Amino acid sequence: MTARTTAGGRRPGGTPGTAPRPRSRRGRGVPYALLLPALLGLAFLVLPLVGLLVRAPWSAMPEQLSSPEVWQALRLSLICATAATGVSLVLGVPLAWVLARTELPGRRMVRALVTLPLVLPPVVGGVALLLVLGRNGIVGRWLDSAFGFTLPFTTTGVVVAEAFVAMPFLVISVEGALRAADPRYEEAAATLGASRLTAFRRVTLPLIAPGIGAGAVLAWARALGEFGATITFAGNFPGRTQTMPLAVYLAMESEPEAAIALSLVLLAVSVAVLAGLRERWMSAP
Repeated sequence: MTARTTAGGRRPGGTPGTAPRPRSRRGRGVPYALLLPALLGLAFLVLPLVGLLVRAPWSAMPEQLSSPEVWQALRLSLICATAATGVSLVLGVPLAWVLARTELPGRRMVRALVTLPLVLPPVVGGVALLLVLGRNGIVGRWLDSAFGFTLPFTTTGVVVAEAFVAMPFLVISVEGALRAADPRYEEAAATLGASRLTAFRRVTLPLIAPGIGAGAVLAWARALGEFGATITFAGNFPGRTQTMPLAVYLAMESEPEAAIALSLVLLAVSVAVLAGLRERWMSAP
């Protein structure tokens, strides 16, 4: 015996021959027990940014941002963040490939060590860099005696500190892209006589290019906003190691309006980065 149908062969609440669709969960009301803490959490995250916009000295912004010190810090920040991103690409993409495509002994431990800078306090990272690359450090002592080359409190030291904290973002992004890419394309290239390096360069890289781009942008934004490791390892010398976050910190002691203006510049950069990554990281499933 078949189910009773209405006139025209339609079942109640559905199309011919189909069962009624369940209501979408998104259409249900939000429980008040969850809505209140959700609104409080949103306010906690958004209100400080709103306060920054409200208290900004908009009339004095051109004057604040046109000073030579601001442009010097901004120029140094852009150069160092770009250089740190380049270092992260050169070292991080091969590292992500090793983690995603090989059966490396202790791979889980290696991945944990790679992602450690994400949760490590940046100041601790700066201290660790000093102990290894400082003039009396494990590697730094050799660099100083053999080549007369020192990294701390130099512009190169800023790049090193920023790359240390930014590279994990790129490695995670690229490893995820590699795991999502079908390895059979690489295997097909190998059967046609391509070496593993050629397959990686001609097949794998084009496949994971969006993941590399997203990871590079995230690494660049993280490097641009780095503070703790930079001030610990490279210091705060105007024109040499003073980046935008360090300039904000210094301006808060004497010129709060200048600090707000510089903070707005960094906020604008952060919003631009999120807008550029919206389709990859913020789109709803």
